[in-house]
Amino acid sequence: MVMASNMISYYENYTPVGDVLVMAFCMVFMILIQVAYINRTRNFLILKYVIFVLFIAALSDILYHILMNQIGEVPDILIYLTRGIFYLGLFANLWLYVMYVREPLRLEPRINRLYFVLASILILSVLFYEIFGTITRVGFYIDEQGTPHTGFQYFPIAYFLFLILVMFIIIHYRNRIFRPIIIGIIATSGVSVLVIFIQQIHGQSSFTAATFLFPVYALLYLVHANPYDLKVGSVNESAFEELIRSSYEHKSELLLMSLYLKDFDGNGRKYPPEIQEAVRSLSTRIFKQAALFQISGGHMILVADTGKNPDYNEKSQRMLDAFAKAYDKYRVDYKIVFTKTFNRISAENDYIGFIRYIQDQMSENMFWPARDEDVKAFLEQKYILRELADIQNKQDLNDPRVEVYCQPVYNISTGTYDTAEALMRLRLQESGMIFPERFIPIAEKNRFIHTLTKIILHKTCEAVRELVSEGYRVKRISVNFSVFDIREKDFCKTVEKIIGDTGISFDKIAVEITESQNAEDFAILKEKIDELKDTGIKFYLDDFGTGYSNFERIMELPFDIIKFDRSMVVASGTEDKIREMVSHLARMFADMDYAVLYEGVESDSDEKRCSEMSAKYLQGYRYSRPIPIERLREFFVKKD
Repeated sequence: MVMASNMISYYENYTPVGDVLVMAFCMVFMILIQVAYINRTRNFLILKYVIFVLFIAALSDILYHILMNQIGEVPDILIYLTRGIFYLGLFANLWLYVMYVREPLRLEPRINRLYFVLASILILSVLFYEIFGTITRVGFYIDEQGTPHTGFQYFPIAYFLFLILVMFIIIHYRNRIFRPIIIGIIATSGVSVLVIFIQQIHGQSSFTAATFLFPVYALLYLVHANPYDLKVGSVNESAFEELIRSSYEHKSELLLMSLYLKDFDGNGRKYPPEIQEAVRSLSTRIFKQAALFQISGGHMILVADTGKNPDYNEKSQRMLDAFAKAYDKYRVDYKIVFTKTFNRISAENDYIGFIRYIQDQMSENMFWPARDEDVKAFLEQKYILRELADIQNKQDLNDPRVEVYCQPVYNISTGTYDTAEALMRLRLQESGMIFPERFIPIAEKNRFIHTLTKIILHKTCEAVRELVSEGYRVKRISVNFSVFDIREKDFCKTVEKIIGDTGISFDKIAVEITESQNAEDFAILKEKIDELKDTGIKFYLDDFGTGYSNFERIMELPFDIIKFDRSMVVASGTEDKIREMVSHLARMFADMDYAVLYEGVESDSDEKRCSEMSAKYLQGYRYSRPIPIERLREFFVKKD
């Protein structure tokens, strides 16, 4: 009877306020989850189940205590059922915690299964004891007189076993999780244990469910919180990537609208209030349940589910019309890219890279709807970039992916081919032959060009050595160098070493350089040419007649050959005045001991005209298209 008396006192001390608060907080959490932007990972789904189960447990606890006050008036089975749901809900909550912590820890499959089995055994043991204890009367039961008996109190033991399991997993693999998150989870769990301990001392059970709420709040705040920018209403880049991952897994189609304002990117400037208001208004007013993501200072992406916006084409046009009006008002340059999700881009989760690739092709104040060909070109560029990065890392001067092609150059004075220009090609396994206009800009942008140039120089020198050893007349072969090559500290040493290692004469190699408008680059170029000139290396000024040509600077640089661009060849054939001008320029250079080379000679008339305009060398399709360097034997002649 003492046990029954204590039991009655225990239930008399219960107040539903704790469980009511738990239910209220669970409802608040679910409301906030719906209106806030949350990283919807797999673990987030588990956390939603945790909140739902906790709500059911708190509700069951209230019903259980209500029914306990009506023993004899209600069927006992309802009391057993509500009590069982309450305790099973709490331990299901703990079981879900174990499931939750496994994923971010990246456990090995065998260890993952072990913890799953241990947690499952614990919760099944709780279920078994709750049923078995009632039947055998070693646990909770109500006797024939309607008196409740607690029996053996398994809750503290099972609770602490689950807690030990969760804490062991977290602490044992602590190096795999961000430390503040570990501290936050352990600290909130400690508060839960403390509250349970205090209420046990006072014979209370009112706040048992509430103690399970603390870790839920910690996980929402530490792991899944992704606060909005209060002024614009955007969330960050990682949230965008998580949304793409989730939509790809669920095979849902999204519409992405990218807005890039270069005036606000990377310079610390912030959008004026009126632009913030316009962006916020457009992002919420036109599309249903759209999310806005801040990628960088001047780059935002609005994402809408096409399933929830079947009229997205019409809405997209409304968005564009609104931006056109905003531009007329604020005059801030923009680039807008619209794209639906593509499986291949979603698989790599690289829409930011894809959009930036398209932006690079655009002019200001343009709208670009992404197409299949854009995807193909972007993926090809990514593949080229990966291969270039691999070439850079390996630093193999004989890398077979970099091939040397040559265009023979006709020597007018000898009537033979004894020089050539080395040209770079990439041959990649998936794409085949890649031409310079595709990969050179990528290599320069990512600072891989110097490695490619070293490979081309080395392979050219090796080819020259073989030609000379076979008795061919080789005056020189020129190699193109980028301004990025010239900026390299070890440029001169590298060039000398590569040529010297092959044992050929330095005058067999020429360096082709396009003049730079940058004053600093000009100073560096002059210094490097002066340093290498004494070795015997020749220097070509490439593409004369295009872009920026400063005669004063040309005179300061000790070039040997001036290459007139094909545009000069074409222009000289259009009218006499231009021909006279080109002819005078070429004669001036020739009189100053520069050799003049015309490139882009494609016809007999081009050849005749250039020969009359002080040409010493001619290069173009009139003589040969670029060919593998090994085929120079078809053009070069052997010594007598």
